[in-house]
Amino acid sequence: MDKTTYFSPNKTLRLGDKLLDLSTPAIMGILNVTPDSFFDGGNYSKIDAALKQTETMLKAGAAIIDIGGMSTKPGAEIISPEEELQRVLPVLDALKKVFGDIALSIDTVHSLVAKQAIEHGAVMINDVSAGKIDENIIQIAAEYQVPYVLMHMLGNPATMQQSPEYDNVVEEVFDFFKEKTEELRKTGVNQCIIDPGFGFGKTVKHNYLLAQNLDVFHKIGLPIMVGISRKSVICKVLHVNPENALNGTTALHALLLLKGANILRVHDVAEAREVIQIVGEFNAASD
Repeated sequence: MDKTTYFSPNKTLRLGDKLLDLSTPAIMGILNVTPDSFFDGGNYSKIDAALKQTETMLKAGAAIIDIGGMSTKPGAEIISPEEELQRVLPVLDALKKVFGDIALSIDTVHSLVAKQAIEHGAVMINDVSAGKIDENIIQIAAEYQVPYVLMHMLGNPATMQQSPEYDNVVEEVFDFFKEKTEELRKTGVNQCIIDPGFGFGKTVKHNYLLAQNLDVFHKIGLPIMVGISRKSVICKVLHVNPENALNGTTALHALLLLKGANILRVHDVAEAREVIQIVGEFNAASD
């Protein structure tokens, strides 16, 4: 198995009228407009707070803002599309009005939410369920020709951390991506990003095996997004709560970048930008 550390070859994503160059890793800033997300639930559900946080993330270097109206933390229940739309559409409209051509992603498992979010200005779908909860979401990505984040999850948010088991987690996640990306191409999804789904139906050991072997997933030939920000993959090792997991997040981000991560999905944009700069300089020293 090739253990070379690298940034992946030049790739671009079309986000509406913009092209995002991934030859240097990009940052997706998390904007949860939920009352119950594991780290920042309730902080940005009001429009003024969402606008302020978005401005902070954009100034710090976020290329994409990912808006989520439903918590997917372990044990979370799936809410209705209607409730989710009540949370996300006013924020989407406000962000487009204030920030213009901002690149917005909609974090949802519902096709109705994805469709309406795109019609209100979103240019990307981030689906933690890979279409298992609502298979029509794949059709929406194909119809509107927006990038689609395909994430691996064992089970669903309500059950995913109840004794997850694999014979070989790296091989099984790799085979999942190989099969699903072929299906997406046949459906007409022309831009896809893969996400190993850290913390979604994995033990701590599973998560670190995936991290250690992240470079293997470049064989799929698609950009890789990672979402480990302040998660239990860090908290359980360091015996800290999410509020005290920033340093651990930065350390793991560095390791994932060395393994070829293309997009970091984060709560803390400025710190993510700094680790990208440091790892970039580290890699460039050997050129």
